[in-house]
Amino acid sequence: MEFRAFHGCLQHEKVFGNQFLVSVTMYYDGEKAQMSDNLDDAVNYQLVYNIVKTEMGTPSNLIENVACRVLNTLKANVIGVKKWEIELSKLNPPLGNKIEKVSVFLES
Repeated sequence: MEFRAFHGCLQHEKVFGNQFLVSVTMYYDGEKAQMSDNLDDAVNYQLVYNIVKTEMGTPSNLIENVACRVLNTLKANVIGVKKWEIELSKLNPPLGNKIEKVSVFLES
């Protein structure tokens, strides 16, 4: 998922924002959904997206904080997932040189 958001410690990051990528990996028993082909038997990806979008819309100084909020909110609201992995990346961070991205990776 890609978002324009306003996370960072520098004032211009808070004003102008930056591009961020969020990758979510979910581990769950999908056998029932595999056999039934019924959306009600699967994880609701729209709910996952909406949670990530909401948390990305709340500015923070650190991407670690944002990733933690995403992970905790997903765990609290999405039923049936046994393990989560979240990777949150800030593209082109203002570090004084051309840098593709900086990332944090959390799992639970």
